[in-house]
Amino acid sequence: MSMNRALIAELQMESASSRKMLERVPTDRNDWAPHEKSMKLGRLSTHVAELPGWVAFTIQADELDFLNMDYKPVTNPTSEELVALHDLNVKNAIEALEGASNEDLEKPWTLRRGEHIIFTMPKKVVIRSMAFNHMVHHRGQLSVYLRLLDVPVPGMYGPSFDEKPAAEPVVESALG
Repeated sequence: MSMNRALIAELQMESASSRKMLERVPTDRNDWAPHEKSMKLGRLSTHVAELPGWVAFTIQADELDFLNMDYKPVTNPTSEELVALHDLNVKNAIEALEGASNEDLEKPWTLRRGEHIIFTMPKKVVIRSMAFNHMVHHRGQLSVYLRLLDVPVPGMYGPSFDEKPAAEPVVESALG
């Protein structure tokens, strides 16, 4: 399997879980945070929706300079806007990956702040770490926020406690 096909498969699996989480965000609580040092719910959920966008950006550019970026986050999104933003970013990511060769994904990509280079890595590593792993990390945070707000948490790698069947059969261990 080519690298781009493997990345697309992983993105589709992980983004499906993120989408389920974003559908449940109570956007009437966008200004809520569990701690004064934590991101507010609206900012965190927007970040989760935006992160698949790093894939297309990484493929299309060779670097990101924090001093020259023109970033304007979505503010106070509705649930529908969060899901639409996420879906658009996933669509663009898949399209960019479909057009990327193994050689494209091996090219170096740099994150910098002016002259200070934070890191340079192959694009495939940036996609896995800065897009996929970053998305999973913040989705985990979002699941905690939902739990603290008493919103049923969807399953991501199987059913969640909120989705468990009422009665599960007890399986005795052969080891006693």
